[in-house]
Order: sequence, then structure tokens, then C-alpha cells
Amino acid sequence: MITAITTYQLPEPMTPEEARRNFLSTAPRYQGVTGLFRKYYYLSQDRKTIGGVYLWNSRAEAEAMFTESWRAFMRDKYRSDPSVVYFDSPVVVDNLTHEILLDDQ
Repeated sequence: MITAITTYQLPEPMTPEEARRNFLSTAPRYQGVTGLFRKYYYLSQDRKTIGGVYLWNSRAEAEAMFTESWRAFMRDKYRSDPSVVYFDSPVVVDNLTHEILLDDQ
């Protein structure tokens, strides 16, 4: 499994209400995406940084999402070029399903 973290440094702070509206406008794009288990949106305490934390089945599936087309869409929406960092996630604790998930690789 792979965790990908996207980050956007905003040109000006975003209120929690603006963040919620923006996040809800893009959330449907991530429903049913192959290999994506879960996505969390975040807004920093100083309201100048936003992003997402994604749990993917594989890096290839993550990279299939984070294309130049995706980057261009996000750049237009947030007026900031997104950064994407990948991490191996060999063990995931899921307290909702009461499972400990192990990466098969």
C-alpha cells in the first residue's frame, strides 16, 4: 500500500467554510477510483496550506491519478502548483473495521 500526500501553498489564507466548499466540489472525482482506498482533505491551522492524504493499493494506481491533467486542474482551482510525496505503508490500523491491514508486497 502507498500513502500519497498532496500539498498546496495558498497565495492567501482559506477559511474553513471555503475549504469545505472547495473540497466538496472535488470529492466526487475520487469516488470509485481504482486502487484508492481512502482520501482525507486537510486545511492547516494557519489556513495557508491545504492538501490531501490518500491511501492507495499501489504506487502505479496513485501515479495514474496524479497526471499533468490533474495538476493543471488543481493549479487552476487553487492557484498553486501541488506537490505529491509518496510513502510505503506496510501496515495500516483501521479502527472502523477493527482490522490491521498488511501490504501484500
